Amino acid sequence: MKPKKDVLFLCQFFHPEYISSAQLPFDTAKALQKSGLTVDVLCGYPREYYSGPPVPDEEVIEGISVQRLHYLQPSRSHTLGRLINYFSFTLSVFLHMGKLKQYRAVLFYSNPPVLPWVASWAKKRFGCKLVFVSYDLYPELALRTGALKPGSSVSRLMKHINEAVYPKLDAVVALSSEMKAFLAGNRTIDPKKITVIPNWYADNGEPCRDLTGNRFARELGNKFVVSYFGNMGTVQDVDTILDAIRLLRDDGSIFFLFAGHGNKMEALKKAISEENLRNARVLDFLHGKDYRDALQISSAALISLEAGTTGLCVPSKTYSYMMEGIPLIAIMDDSDIVSDIRSGAGVSLKNGESQRLAALIRGMAADPQGREAMSRKCRELYLGHYTPEICTGQYVSLFRQLLGREET
Repeated sequence: MKPKKDVLFLCQFFHPEYISSAQLPFDTAKALQKSGLTVDVLCGYPREYYSGPPVPDEEVIEGISVQRLHYLQPSRSHTLGRLINYFSFTLSVFLHMGKLKQYRAVLFYSNPPVLPWVASWAKKRFGCKLVFVSYDLYPELALRTGALKPGSSVSRLMKHINEAVYPKLDAVVALSSEMKAFLAGNRTIDPKKITVIPNWYADNGEPCRDLTGNRFARELGNKFVVSYFGNMGTVQDVDTILDAIRLLRDDGSIFFLFAGHGNKMEALKKAISEENLRNARVLDFLHGKDYRDALQISSAALISLEAGTTGLCVPSKTYSYMMEGIPLIAIMDDSDIVSDIRSGAGVSLKNGESQRLAALIRGMAADPQGREAMSRKCRELYLGHYTPEICTGQYVSLFRQLLGREET
């Protein structure tokens, strides 16, 4: 009998897509492969977050064998589109179920939220070990934001999936300590099987202050730029930020720059346009040099979660801000991120505190020495906790322990 390979990644998004949900699995797969483990990937064919030339259905990237599945990909801006997207990809994975028997362990993610159900069958059929990376917790996240109604058929299905999946898991990766606490208290799993491994961002070196060739510098270089990059979806508190923009509309020295995606982005664009808020702009998703340019001119960075959702997800853009040494402004409940901020990396406030947010931004703009101290603290925290080497190294340790291999 042919010996089994070590690890199969099951994920909807993967390289060359540019969102963090694609880049993080790619970084993890490379780290596991470089550690001596055999690694393959079964993922979705790129569309929504990729604009390059067509990619092959199968290829080997840096020693990693990647197979991409075609599936229905309607717009995810509405609930029906998201459900079709999720179930179509999950069905494609199900039709390739036999592939899973070739592996000692399967690593899979919480997006789409129905994918864990299929992965869990591999445990019973093939005896492979299961590692679940919990980016978001469903159905609680959807229920608390009103995306799902209690007792709905989708909500009941997600609860059933959790009840079926968690007892079968060999390891769960939580993105924060508050997420681990929620899992330990609300899922049928031994807390000892839950490991906290935060997300990360590639280190581009010390923050660069040379704005030569920066596409944003000519217009915004002399302003105090408050940036918000990434998802502007159901989970993010955009209303508190929008009210602060209104309060600061007559301050010509402060500018709000948004870039990303999500179902709240169009409403934000509409409000800025209809109310003639000249102190704010919303761009589409930025990546590559455009994103680095936007980071370089950012004086402070916003991260937000709706009330009651902390512990159910973690804003992944936080770590790119820390890498660049950008002081943080967090609108969320207590969390690991807020603990970092309280150590000197920025300021935090609660949902709905728009007037306080506006005052804090004015205060930061008027205190360059305070901002510089926050910047240094962000960079220090990043280098100590959130580099790819540190975080993917924890995945390597987890899999070597799980698969019975000693560290090399």
